[in-house]
Amino acid sequence: MSLSYLAQAAVEQTTTGKGYGAIGYGLAAIGPGIGVGIVVGKAIEGIARQPELAGQIRTNMFLGIAFTEALALIGLVAGFIF
Repeated sequence: MSLSYLAQAAVEQTTTGKGYGAIGYGLAAIGPGIGVGIVVGKAIEGIARQPELAGQIRTNMFLGIAFTEALALIGLVAGFIF
């Protein structure tokens, strides 16, 4: 076998990791999904215990959801970068 044939065979056998970004984002979305569930669940418990603070608890819940979802967006961007 010639050297050029071996080099061509080596080039043909290399693979690219195009699907790994989607797998990474899927794994990165697990944490924020759990986090949002915990935030909403605790907010519902708080509103059930003190209904007069429902507005303030709801505002804090939405802030917690926004910060938690920021992690999912960072995971999405990281999947495209790497």
